[in-house]
Amino acid sequence: MTDILIIDDEKDIRELVSDILQDEGYATRTVGNAEDCMAQIEAQPPGLMILDIWLKDSSMDGIDILVKVKRERPEIPIVIISGHGNIEIAVAAIKQGAYDFIEKPFNIDQLLLVVKRAMETSKLRRENAELKRQGPVAADLLGSSAAMKTLRSQLDKVTRSNGRVMLTGPSGSGKEVAARYIHANSNRASGPFITVNSAAIEADRMEDVLFGREGADKSIEKGLLELADGGVIFLDEVADMPAGTQSKILRVLVDQQFERVGGNQKIKVDLRVISSSTANLEDAVSSGQFRQELYHRLNVVPIAVPSLGERREDIPVLARHFIAHFNESQGLPNRDLGTEAEAMLQTMIWPGNVRQLKNVIERVLILGNADGAIEPDELPSSGGSEEPGGTGVVSGTLATLPLREARELFEREYLMTQINRFGGNISRTAAFVGMERSALHRKLKSLNVVTSTKSGARVAHVEPQESGSEV
Repeated sequence: MTDILIIDDEKDIRELVSDILQDEGYATRTVGNAEDCMAQIEAQPPGLMILDIWLKDSSMDGIDILVKVKRERPEIPIVIISGHGNIEIAVAAIKQGAYDFIEKPFNIDQLLLVVKRAMETSKLRRENAELKRQGPVAADLLGSSAAMKTLRSQLDKVTRSNGRVMLTGPSGSGKEVAARYIHANSNRASGPFITVNSAAIEADRMEDVLFGREGADKSIEKGLLELADGGVIFLDEVADMPAGTQSKILRVLVDQQFERVGGNQKIKVDLRVISSSTANLEDAVSSGQFRQELYHRLNVVPIAVPSLGERREDIPVLARHFIAHFNESQGLPNRDLGTEAEAMLQTMIWPGNVRQLKNVIERVLILGNADGAIEPDELPSSGGSEEPGGTGVVSGTLATLPLREARELFEREYLMTQINRFGGNISRTAAFVGMERSALHRKLKSLNVVTSTKSGARVAHVEPQESGSEV
C-alpha cells in the first residue's frame, strides 16, 4: 500500500505520469479503464490514486470510481486529473472526497507537490490506523546503579499525578523508555501512548498530523492529539519543533481543545503531556529559538535521564537483556557474556549511550561466533587499534610524555575508569585492581582523584589544583 495507481484512458498520458513519478523514486501501476482499476485495488490497495475524470469504454467514469473507492477504502487518497476541468467538476470531486484536483495539461512541479503531500497523507493514515490497533505499552527501566535508583524514584513520584514532565539527557540515553515507564505505571496505563517526532513534522503538514482533517464529505481523519485522548502524548525532542508548531501546541495546552483541519467543531481532549530534549532549552529560549511560555508550561517537573557513562554498573544487565531480545526477535545466538568482555564494555566510551550499546550487541551477535561466550576480541575498540593483540602503539598523548608523567596519566585514567565502572564503590574497585583499600585511597590522593555525587551516583574526577601546587 505504498505505490501509486494511475488511471487514464490515454496511454501516453498515464505512461508520462508514471515515468515522471518513477524518476522521483515512486513505484507506480497504470491502467486504462474502470474494470482494471477496481481489479488492481482489490488485488493490492495503492497508497495513492491519480484518476482521470473521463474514461472511454468503461462502466464507470472517474467520479463513479471516486465515490465507490471512498466508500469502500476511505484511507486511499485520490487526486483527480482532467483535460476538461472546470470549477464545477473540481468542486464536485472535492465534495466526494478527492484529495486534490489537477487540470490537464498539468504542471510537473504542481503534480509532484500534490503527489508528495498526498503520499504523506496516506502514510499518516496508515500510521494512525496502526496506532489505533496498539494497546498500552509497558516499559522496564533496567539497572540497579545509584543513578538508575534515583531516576526510578523520581519517575515513581510523577506517575501519581498528571503533571507535565520534561525529560532531559543525552541522545540514546532512554528518554522515551522513561516516558513509557511513567505511562505504564500511571492511572492512564490503559490509555494510548502517542509519540510526536517533533523534528520530523514539516510545517505545512503539522496541522494534519496533530489535529487531523475533516473532509467535505464529512469523513474524519483523526490526528495524533485526538488519538492520544485519555492517555499520554510524548513530544520527543521539542527543541526541534518549528516555531509555528510551538505556537499551535501552546494553544492546545492552554485550551485543551482544537479544531480539525476543514472542520469547525471544537474537539476537547484529556491529555497528559511528557516532553524530552537533548538540547539545553534554556539556551534555546535565550536565543529566541524556543518559546519561553511553552518552555514553562512543559517544564513543570524536570527529570534528568543519566548517560550510560553515569551508570556503568548497569552495562552487563543491559547487554544481556539485548542478547535475549535479539535472540527472541531475530533468532540470533543466545550467547553468554564473558567476564573480560563484560569488563571491556564497562570501560568503553559510549557517546551514543544505550542505543549504541544495543547496536554493538546486535553487531557482535550477527558477525561473531555462533556459540560460546562473547570475548573481548569480538568487541569494537574504544580507542587505538581495533585489531586484537595490538601492535604496541600507545596513544598520541602518552607518546609525547616522559615515562613518569605517562605512567601517572595512565594510572589516573585507569583508576577513574574502574571507579566509575563500579559506581564509585572503592571497595569493589580495590578488589578488582588488586590493591588494599587504604593503598588505593593513598594512590588516588596522590593522583588528585576524588569522587562526588552526580545523578545519584558516585563519579570519579580530577580535583582542580590550586595555582602553584605541585602535580
